Amino acid sequence: RELKIILLILFCNFIKKLITMLTKKVENALNKQIEHEANASQFYLAMASWAETKGLEGVSSFFYRHSDEEREHMLKLIKYVNERGGHAIVPSLAKPPKVFDCLSHVFQDLLDHEVMVSREINKVVDICLKDKDYTTHNFMQWYVAEQIEEEALARHILDKLKLIGDDKGGLYLFDRDILNMNPAKN
Repeated sequence: RELKIILLILFCNFIKKLITMLTKKVENALNKQIEHEANASQFYLAMASWAETKGLEGVSSFFYRHSDEEREHMLKLIKYVNERGGHAIVPSLAKPPKVFDCLSHVFQDLLDHEVMVSREINKVVDICLKDKDYTTHNFMQWYVAEQIEEEALARHILDKLKLIGDDKGGLYLFDRDILNMNPAKN
């Protein structure tokens, strides 16, 4: 009787582990996404530093916050992978640029990078669906929604910069106003 109970408990634990484990394919895709989020954080940190050296306090503050947010996204993925029985890998990072052409190019780079991240998130979602990992698919929906906000914000800022053009007064007001613009909400 005791042996049956022990075997039943072991079997239940085994089944529970099977249900909660990530497939290798999903785990690899999530680890790749961890790398994308980490690189985004570094990229935006470099933008913040550049803006700060140009006297753009509002822009630098925006990018420092944006960098922190991307790091939070990375940490959320790391914790999820580990909680699901996988092993999250902390990636080495490529050195981001330290000089940028101009402010409009910085925000175009932001938009281009967010579009790339969206594409990569969609790849993770696709892998989840193909592997029938609906739990991770559900988890990734937060990232899908987040990317919609991130891209919209970058487009909104680029539209403002196009309106300003080369007007120094407009640039001054933009730098002041961006202090109140939050990167996509968590």
